[in-house]
Amino acid sequence: MYDIRLTGVTKRFEAFTAVNDINFTIPKSSVTVLLGPSGCGKTTLMRMIAGLESPTEGRIFFDDHDVTDVPTRRRNIGMVFQYPVIYRGTSVRRNLELPLLSEKLSKAEIEKRVDEVAEILDLTSVLKRQVEELDNGTRQKIAVGREVARQPKIILFDEPITNIDLTSKLELKRSMKELFGRLQQTIVYVTHDQTEAMTLADQIALMQDGVITQSDSPKEIYEKPTSQFAGWFLGNPGMNFVPPEFISVSGNKVSSPLFSQVIDMGTRAKDADTYGVRAEGIQVSLTETKGGVPAKVTRKSIGAGGQYLLDLAFGSLLAKARVSHEIGKAASGMVYTTIASENITFFDKSGTAI
Repeated sequence: MYDIRLTGVTKRFEAFTAVNDINFTIPKSSVTVLLGPSGCGKTTLMRMIAGLESPTEGRIFFDDHDVTDVPTRRRNIGMVFQYPVIYRGTSVRRNLELPLLSEKLSKAEIEKRVDEVAEILDLTSVLKRQVEELDNGTRQKIAVGREVARQPKIILFDEPITNIDLTSKLELKRSMKELFGRLQQTIVYVTHDQTEAMTLADQIALMQDGVITQSDSPKEIYEKPTSQFAGWFLGNPGMNFVPPEFISVSGNKVSSPLFSQVIDMGTRAKDADTYGVRAEGIQVSLTETKGGVPAKVTRKSIGAGGQYLLDLAFGSLLAKARVSHEIGKAASGMVYTTIASENITFFDKSGTAI
C-alpha cells in the first residue's frame, strides 16, 4: 500500500485560497478522516489527491512517487462519492464484478472478492436483484463494495453517507467500520460529521480555512484539543468555554470561581485568557460537597446510554454537564460541581491551547 505525502500543497481559485500550504502525511494502510465545516478545503484537498484538481503550488507523493502531474486513471485509486455511482440495468453481483473484469483475475478470484465484500456489507441476500429495485442506502453499499473489491492502493470517500436516510446511514457506518478494519488499503475519508470521524478514523485531520489545524487519533484530538476551534467542533456538545472575566492570574497561579483548586501553570500562566472543559469533565453532586460550586439546573435531557445532559447556570455563565442516569434523573434546583485540573484546557487570546 501507499502512504500519501503532501508538501506545500496550495490551491487557489483566482483570489480565493481554498487550501493553504499543507504539509502532511497520510499513513499507509490506515483510515485518515479529513474533518471540518463546509468550505474548509477538505474536498478540494481530496480532489487534488485524486488528480481531479491540480495544486497551484506544492507536490503530492504516493510513497516516493511524485504523482502531482499523473492523470487520475493512472493513480491506482478508488473513489466513492456522495451519490451512489452504479451500473443500472444489471444485478448487484454484476455491479460488483464489472470493475474486476479488466484486472485479469480468474473467475474463482472474482467470485471470492465479490462474496467477501457482499458478506461484510450485508449484500449477500440481494446479489441477484436489479439495482433499480433497491433503496439509496443499499445502492451506496454497492458503490462502496465495488471500489473495495478492486483492491486499489488508495480509496477516497467523499461524504459517502451524507445523502441517505438515518437507518441506512447507521448500517453503512457499521459496515464500513468492519470493512476498514479488514482492509490494507490507505483510506482517505472526507466528512463534516464529527460522529463519523470519531467512529471510523485511525487519524483525524481537522481542517479550518484551508489548513490542517490538528491531526491525531480521535481520542487524543477530543481529549487534548490544541485550539478552541477543535474543542468546539469535536464533541456533542462541544467544549464549554469560560471567558476571561472568570479567570484570575496571580504570578504563576491560575484560579477561577468554577473550580476550587489553584493551578500552577508556571510561565504559561501569563498567557491564560480562557479555559475549556468537556461536559463530562464537570462532576455533579446532588448535595453540597467540599469545594463544590453551586449551579442551577435550567434544563436537562436524556441522551445516549441513558446519560443526562444538564444545562447549568453559574450566575451569568452557562455550561453543560454530562452525568449518569441516576444523578441526571434526580437533579433539579441547585447542584454542586467540581472540575479536576486534568479536565481543564487553557487557551491564549488567539485560541491556541497553552
